[in-house]
Amino acid sequence: MPQTDAPIELASTIDELRAARTAWRYDSDGRHNVARFPSRTEIGRAIDDLVAALFPGRLGGFAGPADAEDAFVEAHLRRALAVLQRQIESEFDYWQGEALLSFDVSQAKMIVGLFAAELGPVRELVDDDVRAAFLGDPAARSADEILVCYPGIVAILYHRIAHALYGLGAPIVARIISELANNHTGIDIHPGATIGRSFFIDHGTGVVIGETAIIGDRVQIYQHVTLGARSPLGVVDLSARERLARHPIVEDDVVIYAGATILGRVTIGRGATIGGNVWLLEDVPAGSVVAQPTAVILKGATADQLHEALRGRST
Repeated sequence: MPQTDAPIELASTIDELRAARTAWRYDSDGRHNVARFPSRTEIGRAIDDLVAALFPGRLGGFAGPADAEDAFVEAHLRRALAVLQRQIESEFDYWQGEALLSFDVSQAKMIVGLFAAELGPVRELVDDDVRAAFLGDPAARSADEILVCYPGIVAILYHRIAHALYGLGAPIVARIISELANNHTGIDIHPGATIGRSFFIDHGTGVVIGETAIIGDRVQIYQHVTLGARSPLGVVDLSARERLARHPIVEDDVVIYAGATILGRVTIGRGATIGGNVWLLEDVPAGSVVAQPTAVILKGATADQLHEALRGRST
């Protein structure tokens, strides 16, 4: 009988894994020494504290007297900012090998101080997003329900935080925050994307918004919408404009329905409506409606009559 309690032989596997790690960390370009790469776990904890500081009652679990609320906010905020400062220092350490000049450690503290000053406006923006969701979704029973339950609000809350850090010079920390939101919600918003006031993502699963997308005020989008780039980098030669302005511009008061894919630096004009499953590679004038041919229902029609009707709709 074979022995079932003998340990599996792992020596060769461990040797191969060590060799792979070594090759990755010390390859010719020197980019992969991750000894102090920012920690996803630590950043997640910082975001939990930031969310509690921004919304102490509804998302932070604060249930004490009103005169104790500021102390609760301060405790969570100080803890979050201390973690973020350490993670930004790690990010700078990671990039140090690529820099011509050394990073000043005090820059991380300066970034965190500037970020703290943006938290009041971030809270105001998210309040506007919640109001937009309440106005845009008749199924919503209260603003509190939206803040606590709607994945689109979670995604935009994380994005408002990540976008502030991205603009202040901490792109890796910001990108980790955006990926935490993606894990929670299935909504992928690059922290570089610029998003105006009163933004509402309804349902939200599968939404993708690229780095250089610009979205105006009072825009509403549904699940599986993509605001993406046309050509992947490294496949074709791109001009400087194509490299730095790869994603769509969506002007104010636009509605984009489920499954629409909009690619490249196109402009969707103010007040336009983009129907479901539309594929767009060109500008859309203000006030336009863009839609696929609608379904045709002919009661009692023959197959030939149905084909003729569909042919007429497609012309």
